[in-house]
Amino acid sequence: MNGDRRFPLVAVDVGNSQIAAGIFENPPAEDHVFPQPDRTLTLSADCWDPVEIALWLAPHKPSDACWLLASVHEEALCQLQAWLEKEGSGVFQQQLTLDQLPLAVQLPKPEEVGIDRLLGAVAANRIRPIDRPAVVIDLGTAITVDVISRDGSFCGGAILPGMRMSARALSQYTDLLPEVPIEELDQTPSPMGRSTDEAISSGLYWGAVGAIRTLVEQLHAEMQYEPFVVLTGGGAAGVVRALGAEVRYEPHLILAGIAVVHCQEK
Repeated sequence: MNGDRRFPLVAVDVGNSQIAAGIFENPPAEDHVFPQPDRTLTLSADCWDPVEIALWLAPHKPSDACWLLASVHEEALCQLQAWLEKEGSGVFQQQLTLDQLPLAVQLPKPEEVGIDRLLGAVAANRIRPIDRPAVVIDLGTAITVDVISRDGSFCGGAILPGMRMSARALSQYTDLLPEVPIEELDQTPSPMGRSTDEAISSGLYWGAVGAIRTLVEQLHAEMQYEPFVVLTGGGAAGVVRALGAEVRYEPHLILAGIAVVHCQEK
């Protein structure tokens, strides 16, 4: 990758609902090590305070770090870039694109794939057994279920509405159903809700779990080898317990993917 490869690195994943940032103080000790951020920050994509970023970044100044940005939200990205530009000419920032990733994409139109999905594949290639394909599940505003082949290529996958999006749709497209806060799903809901709110929580949670399970099963049926399954995203922590011990949970998979790109020449 061309550009400034210094550390600390601030990796930023600009999503549809949230901005996730991670600071990597030093490069991994060895090339094969899976990088983990030293600390992270989560902001609303629609409304964030630069002071919060500055306090989180301290004792570093924005100009001390190399900023790599991955985005699927153009307006939020532009706001962040504008703030970094105001911090002075010494701030190095770069938006990642497909041609900078150490990843083959086996699709007719690879440029149409979200950069977050591709970075998840980059990170998954660092942790999956070399003799197994992988399935990467990202539970965000949307739920994506993607396949990485044994040779490390991104092969495509499935996209479905996330739980928060589904909750909002139930409220907006019905007259009486409330919008249930997904953040409150800190415990596995009973499949039999005893109130409207509980019934909605049950349907959203177990519907997402069921869809993920079925997709993984169907993808496995099309593969010669059992896939390595990795789970990430804002809604992943509450779902991983229902998917079983064989699923690896990596909360900062996309940020790790950015760090891998930063450390590795394509």
